[in-house]
Amino acid sequence: MSEGERYLVVSHVDPDGDAIGSTLAVGHLLRLLGKRAVMVNASPVPAKYRGLPGAEEIARPQDLFDEPPFERVIAVDVADEDRMGDCRTLIAPDARLLNIDHHRTNDRFGTHHLINPEAAATAEVLYDWIESMGVKWSKPLAACVYTGLLTDTGGFRYSNTTPAVMKRAARLLECGVDAHRIAEQVLETLTIGQLNLLRRALSTLRLSEDGRIAWMWLTYQDFVDAGAGEGDLDGIVNYARNVDGAEVGILFRQLKGGAVKVSLRSRRRVDVSEVAGCFGGGGHARAAGCTVAGTRDEVERRVLERVVEALGR
Repeated sequence: MSEGERYLVVSHVDPDGDAIGSTLAVGHLLRLLGKRAVMVNASPVPAKYRGLPGAEEIARPQDLFDEPPFERVIAVDVADEDRMGDCRTLIAPDARLLNIDHHRTNDRFGTHHLINPEAAATAEVLYDWIESMGVKWSKPLAACVYTGLLTDTGGFRYSNTTPAVMKRAARLLECGVDAHRIAEQVLETLTIGQLNLLRRALSTLRLSEDGRIAWMWLTYQDFVDAGAGEGDLDGIVNYARNVDGAEVGILFRQLKGGAVKVSLRSRRRVDVSEVAGCFGGGGHARAAGCTVAGTRDEVERRVLERVVEALGR
């Protein structure tokens, strides 16, 4: 990052804690290095992450259309260019783009890559990068990296919670991170919209005959009636995966245009990134997603068939 003074920092649409935490962490890092950082996301920042230091500075693409195209770009937690959404319009055709990620399905877009599929979160990749540069940790920088680690490990409960992750988290706590306040805000606080969506989703919960697959549905009208937005979906699919005996949990969500967005979560047996990959999606072995065209019954049948096939391997 010795070249250039003006950087665009971007992550994926419908951002989660790792996406927002990593965006903010890179923004803080750039400023510590004396650079100008412009942070952007095609979707609004979910309410639970708005208390993170600097979150109010994450712009929407339409706010930056008067800016000249960015020649220096850092993409975080983005597995492919399409996941940046309208933010792509802000990037110059010949831009130098650093792709920082941990998704195994990352297609290595951009001119430079910092990708570690073994990392629990993009925030973990950033932690190691920051350490390698010898940058002194500020409290805001540490808080944002910690948030990415916390959320992508499910509060340090998922199978990607390694000794290395815990050592990094402990080091960030030594930098003054208010861990209990972050956990309360991003893991325990629910919006009314989220509760309304959860109630609707749970009312549709179904199980396969052997109980190893659990799935739920949300329609576009559910979002309207619940007064909910994209950020209110966070964590709902886990209720299907958490059913006793279920190996795979699925949330089907009808989009306004008629397609269906599918979120998949698994315990141990199924690599759901392979299931999502069959439909042009991707993600991780235990958490993945895709968008599938078709009617409700068609999409449900096709996805369940793939999951049953994966369970039988």
